[in-house]
Amino acid sequence: MDCSLSNTLPKPKAVSVNGVTISREAIAQEVQNHPADKPIHAWQAAARALVVRELLLQEAARLGIATEALCDPDGRRETAEEAAMRALVEREVKTPEPDEAACRRFYEQNIQRFRLGDLYEAAHILIAAPRDDQAARVAAREQAGTILAAVKANPASFADMASNHSDCSTSAAEGGRLGQISRGQTVVEFEAALERMQPGEMAIAETRYGYHVVRLDHRAEGQTLPFELAKERIAGYLAASVEHRALAQYISILAGQAEITGISLVATDTPLVQ
Repeated sequence: MDCSLSNTLPKPKAVSVNGVTISREAIAQEVQNHPADKPIHAWQAAARALVVRELLLQEAARLGIATEALCDPDGRRETAEEAAMRALVEREVKTPEPDEAACRRFYEQNIQRFRLGDLYEAAHILIAAPRDDQAARVAAREQAGTILAAVKANPASFADMASNHSDCSTSAAEGGRLGQISRGQTVVEFEAALERMQPGEMAIAETRYGYHVVRLDHRAEGQTLPFELAKERIAGYLAASVEHRALAQYISILAGQAEITGISLVATDTPLVQ
């Protein structure tokens, strides 16, 4: 490497908002609140959060907003900065409360969200194969097909087949039986296969772990939560969604009017207020 080149590379700009610098020490301290897959992503998220904070504080000061710090139910009192940002948002960001018609539309369009999960009683025989080993996947699929044909011809052999061939050691010891299964207890591919099956049916399901010969023994249909019981939760969700979008738009307006260096706020899901 030509070390002489290092002197010609531009140094990264300091992060600042309208001439107010946000120190690297402050960003480093904020990083702990923004876990990420790479350190640079955590640093960028922390810098964005502090830029947004500074934007709000500067706007609150410009508007001369006066406020009194509040306490939460546990007795923790807001800092002066937290109180100023809260008061600014309450005054400047207006969001309508969702009415019953909006809540009902959301309920009807997302009815599956309000279905209490079905219960399944099932058994399986797993022929394991790594996702990235195509040859092993092909061989596993063929073996699963052979086993499926055998257990369909002689359903009573399922338990012995599971004991002798399944790579799921826990269920193999139980003749392949998985007991009662509800949503979230298995991988989504396996859940999808159970949803397609009828009690008494046997089929092959492909998952990230390999191929499963699945037997569905029983299904207990879940019930749908009535709208009246879901309405309050829906209203809270819709209100939070609208508030988040309104706040993001308000931050975007402030950022467009400000001089920001060292970081971009474009296309980020960074929480707006920390």
